[in-house]
Amino acid sequence: MQKLIGANEEDDEEEIEMDVKEEDNENGQKHISAQMMLGADGVMPSTSHQFQIQQQLQEQVSTPGGGARRSRPLEEKERTKLRERHRRALTARILAGLRKHGNYNLRVRADINDVIAALAREAGWVVLPDGTTFPSRSQGSRPAGDSSAGLTSSFSEMLSQQAPPTSLQGVSSGYCALVEYNACHMKGVFMPTPAPYDLSSSGHSQSSGMVGNGGEQTESLPLIAGSMEVINDKQIIGLPPKLPERDFAGTPYVPVYVMLPLGVVNMKCELVDPDGLLKQLRVLKSINVDGVMIDCWWGIVEAHAPQEYNWNGYRKLFQMVHELKLKLQVVMSFHECGGNVGDDVCIPVPHWVAEIGRSNPDIFFTDREGRRNTECLSWGIDKERVLRGRTAVEVYFDFMRSFRVEFNEFFEDGIISMVEVGLGPCGELRYPSCPVKHGWRYPGIGEFQCYDQYMLKSLRKAAEMRGHSFWARGPDNAGSYSSHPHETGFFCDEGDYDGYYGRFFLNWYSQLLINHGDLVLSLAKLAFEGSCIAAKLPGIHWWYKTSSHAAELTAGFYNPCNRDGYIAIAAMLHKHGAALNFACAELQFLEQLEDLQEALANPQGLVWQVLNAAWEACITVVSENAFVCHDRVGYNKILENVKPVNDPDGRHFSSFTYLRLTPLLMERQNFMEFERFVKRMHGKLQYPFFNYK
Repeated sequence: MQKLIGANEEDDEEEIEMDVKEEDNENGQKHISAQMMLGADGVMPSTSHQFQIQQQLQEQVSTPGGGARRSRPLEEKERTKLRERHRRALTARILAGLRKHGNYNLRVRADINDVIAALAREAGWVVLPDGTTFPSRSQGSRPAGDSSAGLTSSFSEMLSQQAPPTSLQGVSSGYCALVEYNACHMKGVFMPTPAPYDLSSSGHSQSSGMVGNGGEQTESLPLIAGSMEVINDKQIIGLPPKLPERDFAGTPYVPVYVMLPLGVVNMKCELVDPDGLLKQLRVLKSINVDGVMIDCWWGIVEAHAPQEYNWNGYRKLFQMVHELKLKLQVVMSFHECGGNVGDDVCIPVPHWVAEIGRSNPDIFFTDREGRRNTECLSWGIDKERVLRGRTAVEVYFDFMRSFRVEFNEFFEDGIISMVEVGLGPCGELRYPSCPVKHGWRYPGIGEFQCYDQYMLKSLRKAAEMRGHSFWARGPDNAGSYSSHPHETGFFCDEGDYDGYYGRFFLNWYSQLLINHGDLVLSLAKLAFEGSCIAAKLPGIHWWYKTSSHAAELTAGFYNPCNRDGYIAIAAMLHKHGAALNFACAELQFLEQLEDLQEALANPQGLVWQVLNAAWEACITVVSENAFVCHDRVGYNKILENVKPVNDPDGRHFSSFTYLRLTPLLMERQNFMEFERFVKRMHGKLQYPFFNYK
């Protein structure tokens, strides 16, 4: 890294000196000079700012008629062009190699600053969007015998000095003067410092001999070896900029489950390809995966008539899992499957429910335009006997009780370790505010879903109790599905969301969500007495940096900047002894994506706000990945959240579910990374990991 940075500094200085000459303006003022240097404190100009400066200077130099200026010889211009083309070609090959072999998340038009930032983050440094760079707090506690002890100075010193240190031993006093970076506190939440993880792919990691006492060897980056310099006629190998990964040996054991494919049981409740599934389960067992998670679909089991349940396919599956001595996490899925991200099968709600919906469409969630969402039942009928003489919560309870009776022996033997209760679309406790089929596109704010007759009746009752019957309406200035907050009168800064009517409506809207979860979980606790139950929350992180948190509001989470909307939900879960399943484990990794920055998203802030609300309420937290993950970068982010490195109370997730079992996961390289991830989750894998070299 020293060589890479040093070389590029020399090239940049030479080219800038050649390309950006002193120029005279029309008034004969002083010449303009451009000096782009790295300060001794290591602060680097941001990429966008640097590009603007370069562009302005190029326009001043190359624009004809821009005033008197010195004309360069044609031959010199051609040499400059050749050097620039050569440098761009080298940069392109470096970036392509890093993307292909190193799993670096580099944008398409990345430049050398992006490369330096990626290498710095891999080495455990913090690089802010404006280029400010400083060491993470976790670096200061590295043991003296660590293989990376030769990193003796701060990143700023490494940038400002051309020559490498003559000694590769010891830790210099530079660490005593490191700037302490306090992670931002959102609404008083604890936000841990990221651990110095190695983000390179294990399949391409290589070892190179290093100069040091005892003949120790350390690893080099997959594509960039240590630099070689000459000092006093002696060759000294510069230490590669790589810190070891966090040692997970002795950390708490976190069980790992794997979500089975959505279509493992077909619409006839038959197990699909049992032989192929058995082979895959045996492979998972061979790497000590703790168990699997499976959706039990309401639309399959109770498909044709009320209270006629068919569990045949699930019984065969459960028996197969039992014989392999794996455990089960089961999801009571009361929603339809199909149309959402990751859905590769279509499983509608039961036919008899759909028939009722054709004559009474108000049993489904409805938006302001009257469009019905058939993904799940409206919470307005939780206590309405519109389902052939039963209320919605009675239908859910009968289904759960049937499951408990059918698989009683699996509960008694401890095979079923957790039952997750579906509470809304995608099984999550939220309103279906962002349906793609109705025109929502990311990062739209979504729409309120409270316009069926039953929810409007509840709203009228709440408005009358408040003494303002004219408040019995939804907002008329809240935009549409794909609107942005500033485009609406309701969600914009100082908008109606924070007025008297807005606070009344949002309080009613969010309380309906909490009441639904409270009612269904109380019945689930009764049906699965003595077993662990859980509820799932989504990670709605876009527009989190705005004052209204519009996307969260339409989804039912009353969480603007001046109110914590997750405390009440955590208290409700605690009341029933339910665990929180928060699909967030790798959301922090997304913060580098440009579209999240444009959407003023803050995945990290959301993650730690929800987790702190849960831990403050003393409820168990489990998690799953929100996106497909096969690389070490994603796994490291998951580990960073599941086992926080510097949580003062030693808190961690109780289990993790990987989504999901696919042929791609079973490919050799992907499966090796997954096996390594499982070992680290179990607290058994130490550094170095020679079995993967």
